[in-house]
Amino acid sequence: MGVLARLKRSLRAMFGGLIEKTEDPELILQQTIRDMRDRVPDLTNNVAQVMATERLLAKSKERLESQVVEFDSKIKAAIKMNRDDIATAYIGQLQQAQLDLQKTGQQLDYAAKASDQARKSRDNYMLQMQRRTAEAMQLISQSKQAKMQEQLAQTMASFQIGDDSSTFSEMREKIDRRSATAEAKLQLGSSSVDTQMQEIEREAMDMQLEGKLLEYKQQMGLLGTGSEKETPALPPAAE
Repeated sequence: MGVLARLKRSLRAMFGGLIEKTEDPELILQQTIRDMRDRVPDLTNNVAQVMATERLLAKSKERLESQVVEFDSKIKAAIKMNRDDIATAYIGQLQQAQLDLQKTGQQLDYAAKASDQARKSRDNYMLQMQRRTAEAMQLISQSKQAKMQEQLAQTMASFQIGDDSSTFSEMREKIDRRSATAEAKLQLGSSSVDTQMQEIEREAMDMQLEGKLLEYKQQMGLLGTGSEKETPALPPAAE
């Protein structure tokens, strides 16, 4: 393998992937459609020129046909006037006009065919451009959808479920530990000596209040002899 071939291969290896990455299908398709549309004015102008040539030849043919008829009338008039010299001159002009008319007719036939072919080519190009445009729009839509799917795939790939799971486990353990500690403190607080003493004092106070209530009812005669309840004995006073 020659040096030039190896250099070419190396350059393709170096820049081929880079070019492929930088090629955006959407931009390329949009540019292709713009290029096709930009060629329409030139194509239309070329078709118009071919059609104009056909029309010019048609007018030239009509003029030559008129000349042939005119020369034929002049020849007949000159012969009636016994002017053979003038008739001979007109005959020469008539023959030239007939020859020009024949050539113009042939050119007109070719121009008509070319004009018809040019119109068909333009119509086919416009139809092809419409089809290509519709296809390009569909491909662009698919390209956008593919980009969205790629972004979604990258997002899902970057989402590490393991890290979040460990975070949830760690937070759950901390909350459980805090809850267990609070429950233990509450249990210890409710079983302490001070708490028990407070409960005894509250119960003794309730007994004293109930005794006072019975005394008031006896004073007011609200309690009968048979239904009198014995006043609970008060605890002895501390000496």
